[in-house]
Amino acid sequence: MPDPVKTRTYRSERRRAQAEATRRAVLLAARDLFVAHGYSGTAVGEVARHAGVSVDTVYASVGRKPQLLLAVHDMVLSGTDEPVPAEQRDYVRAVRAADGARAKIEVYAAALGRLLPETAPLADALRVAGTTDEACRSVWQGLAERRAANMRLFARDLRGTGELRADLTDDEVADLVWSMNGPEYYLLVASRGFRAERYAALVADVWTRTLLA
Repeated sequence: MPDPVKTRTYRSERRRAQAEATRRAVLLAARDLFVAHGYSGTAVGEVARHAGVSVDTVYASVGRKPQLLLAVHDMVLSGTDEPVPAEQRDYVRAVRAADGARAKIEVYAAALGRLLPETAPLADALRVAGTTDEACRSVWQGLAERRAANMRLFARDLRGTGELRADLTDDEVADLVWSMNGPEYYLLVASRGFRAERYAALVADVWTRTLLA
């Protein structure tokens, strides 16, 4: 007679795997459509059609359209097919492993140069949509606050090297970095002809000159 516990466990694991595969398909479809058509030009129904699921499945697996865009944004940051927390991202680990404040800044700036060309338009689409859509505005504000909290962790990491200016608080360090790693700043300098590599060199230079003793 089959073990009912093992049977239930197997079925549970199979359902979990199926749910993860469905979520991944939704995110990949959403990423392709958001990149190609922008936020306003992408309908949830189109995401569902490309993923081969129903609209209700999109909502159940990821969320409404603002949450869908945020998940795609985080997936790009993660460099994988699934969003992961900041501390698990490869570039964050590389920053923390770097030896000295200057190296940490350079590693982080280089990562921004790779990531912002993809993530800045997505995040800015949320900001623009948030001018008329309360749900988008809430997600956008949450993203901005999350970045601010992560920059306080970055400032604390820099402080641990003993190389930061003593007259700057961690909040002041974090706020400067936060203002220059945001999509608004990146898109602003990009509009003036800055390529991603030049942007990365700029922020690394400004942060090094301004923040280090």
